[in-house]
Amino acid sequence: MLPTTPEWLTKRDGSLKPGLRDYITIVAVGGQPNYRLEVRPAGGQFTCSVTQAVNGRRLDDGLGRSATAAEALTGGLDQLRHNLGW
Repeated sequence: MLPTTPEWLTKRDGSLKPGLRDYITIVAVGGQPNYRLEVRPAGGQFTCSVTQAVNGRRLDDGLGRSATAAEALTGGLDQLRHNLGW
């Protein structure tokens, strides 16, 4: 289940869409799928990788760990926001 799209993203014509797998969330801006957030298990916790859809460049630091998948996704969105300067 997708979380509510954050206000900082909706202000920029962005939205969250489900990916092809249940652990992938697509961040679309202007209707285009620009970023992919992938939540995976990591040593009894969860992590979220943030990748640019167009070139596969990873934007997250790879260090974040969360107790739940939902917290990991929120952390991934925070890292995306930080990297975009929004």
